[in-house]
Amino acid sequence: MQRSFKKEQQYWAVGHTIQLQYHVSPKDAPYLWLSYYSNGKFVNHLTATAKLPITVPQQINYDNNAKMHFKQFSIGWKRYLKGSYDAVEKWNMYGYGGFGLVLGWVNNSHDKNIDTSLYVVPVRAGKANFKRLTVDLGLGAEFPVGADIYFYTEGRVWLPTTDYPSKFIFVNKDAPLLGMFNLGIRVLF
Repeated sequence: MQRSFKKEQQYWAVGHTIQLQYHVSPKDAPYLWLSYYSNGKFVNHLTATAKLPITVPQQINYDNNAKMHFKQFSIGWKRYLKGSYDAVEKWNMYGYGGFGLVLGWVNNSHDKNIDTSLYVVPVRAGKANFKRLTVDLGLGAEFPVGADIYFYTEGRVWLPTTDYPSKFIFVNKDAPLLGMFNLGIRVLF
């Protein structure tokens, strides 16, 4: 499950992560993952303002119905705080940190047609792609199931490190601010 925490862009989405880890010691492993998520949907209540004082009306209130989804590549380091990658008798606890590249997509549709030659709109209608660099942090626990299979649950957050303004995203500063709750299976090879 993915949650967007940024005000004016809050939504829930479901997704999937594929992760590779190479255990260099019983407690340490570099990782590489690819995550992708379904569309998150949200509505912004906005106001378009006239460019000229002679335009009537001076303001138009409208709703922007937005869909947003993300793919992310991350590379980093995983460290077992309790247990180790191959412990079979007890549960393990780990943390990780890394750097990621988020590839985002947004699709906006306004509930009213607004002439952008006469009005300034805070967010454009249409589709656009965008990118953000992130710092990725997480904390998790895993439980041995047997035969080198582990069930895990973890919390993860992507903290944006770059702001590349996009006229298709209403909130650009420190966005996206995303948190994930993950359940899954880890298999040793």
